[in-house]
Formats: sequence, C-alpha cells, structure tokens
Amino acid sequence: MYQANGRRKTSTARVILREGSGKILINNRDIDEYFNFETLRRLAKSPLELTDTLGKFDVTVRVQGGGYTGQAGAVRHAISRALLEVAPEYRAMLKQAGYLTRDSRMVERKKYGFKKARKSTQFSKR
Repeated sequence: MYQANGRRKTSTARVILREGSGKILINNRDIDEYFNFETLRRLAKSPLELTDTLGKFDVTVRVQGGGYTGQAGAVRHAISRALLEVAPEYRAMLKQAGYLTRDSRMVERKKYGFKKARKSTQFSKR
C-alpha cells in the first residue's frame, strides 16, 4: 500500500495505491462516473499510462475542494507522488513530463475599488 497527497489550485487529493486489477475509485465512485469528460479522465490516468502501470494497481482517491479540472490535476499529482514510492526509477520520466511539479497558479485576489481582481469601472475623462 502506497500513499501520497497532491494539490492544484484549491483542490487536494489523497491517493492510496494497492496491487490489483487497475480499478480507479474517486470519492467511492468509478472514474468514468466521477469525471464526465474524457480529457479529465486521461489527465488523471496519465502518470499510470506513462509508467506502464495502468492495470497493475487499484487506485483509491479522496479529493475535495475546487472544480473538476483542479481535482483532476490534484489526482494526477498525487498518483505521480505515490508511484515514486512504488519505484524511485520512475522519477526521471515523471519529472520530464512535469507531473511532479506542484502547479502553484492560484486565483488572484479581488482588490478594493475594482469589480474583480483587475476589472475596474469604465474610465471617463469628464
């Protein structure tokens, strides 16, 4: 059993990898049921595909916070970290693909006097 955490934006994912048949459960639901879009499913599975371990591990994920895209990115980050515990020789290929780097981009905060982070009221000279 291998555990790891992953984050993206405001999403946090906790992953448990066990030897098994390749089932992926996210919040007690199948990955096909949880992520409606194929792109998000592929994003979450990409570390397993890269390391040729897609059918070898059962993946159990608890993910919370953020939206679906951020959650898929957090799941990818967590699975990548867990695979490092399985076999440290995966580090080079996961690092090359950029899966081990925590995406630090966050939503910019709203500033006072503005409608959003940067959007202000329309400017008029007179």
